[in-house]
Amino acid sequence: MITSAMVKELRERTGAGMLDCKNALTEKNGDVEKAIEYLREKGLAAAAKKSGRIAAEGVCESYIHGGGRIGVLLELNCETDFVAKTDEFKGLAKDICMQIAASKPEFVRREDVPADVVEKEKEIFTSQALNEGKPANVVEKMIVGRIEKYYKEICLLEQPFIKDPDKTINQLLVERIATIGENINVRRFVRYELGEGLEKKKDNFAEEVMAQLK
Repeated sequence: MITSAMVKELRERTGAGMLDCKNALTEKNGDVEKAIEYLREKGLAAAAKKSGRIAAEGVCESYIHGGGRIGVLLELNCETDFVAKTDEFKGLAKDICMQIAASKPEFVRREDVPADVVEKEKEIFTSQALNEGKPANVVEKMIVGRIEKYYKEICLLEQPFIKDPDKTINQLLVERIATIGENINVRRFVRYELGEGLEKKKDNFAEEVMAQLK
């Protein structure tokens, strides 16, 4: 049986993602040492080590959807100008732009979310849970779960990748770091939606973006 403690140990020793660690342990029947070798063979452990290196090159990629209804501008960094010019890196930047257009993240990572925003969400979730008649001890556990779900909705790196929902954007980056051989970092993005904040017809932009991928 693969336990959370085993996954945590493997993550701490390799820096690989949680899902990759779990898959490696499953593949090697819970043997942590063999799982470490497995991750190294796949390049995932090495990719994690590269994540601390300075990435100051890259591209400012743009994406316009729906005849100008949604616009995204993304800064995606890598270590060298050579990699920045490759089709694989440019394709990654385009995919992330489409992700932002479809899934509407507000921040790159959870560390970017202001503390007052998180506290406000906690207050809302607490009120909702209490109104549902949940006891205080249950409410506390519910808040933890709902905040985690909130992060996955608003933080780009924690969102499911629109082309492969079984992996997050962060896992996608780790895979590309392993194959490209350089650190890759989403530095910042901005998303504009025509008429945002004004009363208008609601459309499913995620479905429209996905339709363009077919």
